[in-house]
Amino acid sequence: MAAPLKPTRIGLAGLAVMGQNLALNIAEKGFPISVYNRTTSKVDETVERAKKEGNLPVFGFHDPESFVNSVQKPRVIIMLVKAGAPVDQTIKTLSAYMEKGDCIIDGGNEWYENTERREKAAAELGLLYLGMGVSGGEEGARNGPSLMPGGSFEAYKYIEDILLKVAAQVPDSGPCVTYIGKGGSGNFVKMIHNGIEYGDMQLIAEAYDVLKSVGKLSNEELRSVFSEWNKGELLSFLIEITADIFGIKDDKGEGYLVDKVLDKTGMKGTGKWTVQQAAELSVAAPTIESSLDARFLSGLKEERVKAAEVFKSGGFGDILTDQVVDKKKLINDVRQALYASKICSYAQGMNLIRAKSIEKGWGLELGELARIWKGGCIIRAIFLDRIKKAYDRNSDLANLLVDPEFAKEIIERQSAWRRVVCIAINSGISTPGMSASLAYFDTYRRARLPANLVQAQRDYFGAHTYERTDVEGSFHTEWFKLAKM
Repeated sequence: MAAPLKPTRIGLAGLAVMGQNLALNIAEKGFPISVYNRTTSKVDETVERAKKEGNLPVFGFHDPESFVNSVQKPRVIIMLVKAGAPVDQTIKTLSAYMEKGDCIIDGGNEWYENTERREKAAAELGLLYLGMGVSGGEEGARNGPSLMPGGSFEAYKYIEDILLKVAAQVPDSGPCVTYIGKGGSGNFVKMIHNGIEYGDMQLIAEAYDVLKSVGKLSNEELRSVFSEWNKGELLSFLIEITADIFGIKDDKGEGYLVDKVLDKTGMKGTGKWTVQQAAELSVAAPTIESSLDARFLSGLKEERVKAAEVFKSGGFGDILTDQVVDKKKLINDVRQALYASKICSYAQGMNLIRAKSIEKGWGLELGELARIWKGGCIIRAIFLDRIKKAYDRNSDLANLLVDPEFAKEIIERQSAWRRVVCIAINSGISTPGMSASLAYFDTYRRARLPANLVQAQRDYFGAHTYERTDVEGSFHTEWFKLAKM
């Protein structure tokens, strides 16, 4: 294997597709890179790809010692390995050959507290540590991802020049990378990004379901609707790929491929972590939660098939058939419902980030996060620009829903939103994401809720006390005695 004539600028360990693509991206931007993988065939494969893709300066190593020693000092090494134990193992292997002042960067989807633990352990060895969220999938890693580095600021400064070039570049707003903050903030922000992504995907699936099941749109019609939507306020990566999916014919038989895909959604865990954090922080995130529940229920395929039989034989017929639908109006309504629901999903994600930032003293800038999500990442969308502007107008904005522009947009769309949820309910089509978003909006915009009754109940059976609307202080009433008199 050809060794570099002089030390390389950076090293990368972990050469699954994401790792290979990121290494090639770094090399293509003019930074010679050393690569290493425990299974050495991946090293040779990466070096081979580098030759084919433009003779890029990628240098492969089959053993960790020569790999670490090939990188210029202070050394910077990125790991892209599976979260959890494999990360600890890789750190152990590499740090044996690293010196004080060298830096390790974890580019995987790691639980933020693991990053904080590793940063402390690395500091004891005199090493710097960053946990860096990388979004954009395989394609993003190769051509420009959104990068969310958190941890040692000194370490960030070592490689800022590389990250600024490797990240996705968005005209008018620059490279999709920024120093996120201390500790595990980079991983936390990436985790919430994935939670928002869960919500987005679920809402799009519901729009598809309503258009297909109620509006009886064909895949060709769906493709043209989503392509059209991708020219307006819904312009985004997820809407674009959805339009593409509807156009793909099945290569193994008749019809379209999307109809042959089994309706069971997999997951890696970041959505679950997001919902657990929402509960820990007491922040309502119903849109994201409903998307996770939808994945759980999708996994019960065999049970659902049996349940469909039970309810069919019990007289629960197909209630979709007796509706006459104005297709054009339905398409327009669903577009507006999708947009309004999407605002709620992003509002919940931003509230989670803010709550965590306050708890940990991270000082995260929500507008800056919206900026770096505008390109490269899976949730990149035109309306992130609006979110950035909302936080530019008011960095202490309590909720995106009350930003004057977003409030106006929701007011304009709420009739369509309600119509879609109603038609879905009356048609027996579940829209948990859209319904949860609407309930979130309707709860948040009401000055008075029925929570007074719940608190009265708590005081009745558990003497938990209550506050009053007209007098300061906390009160307890012997409800039981009064009721018996």
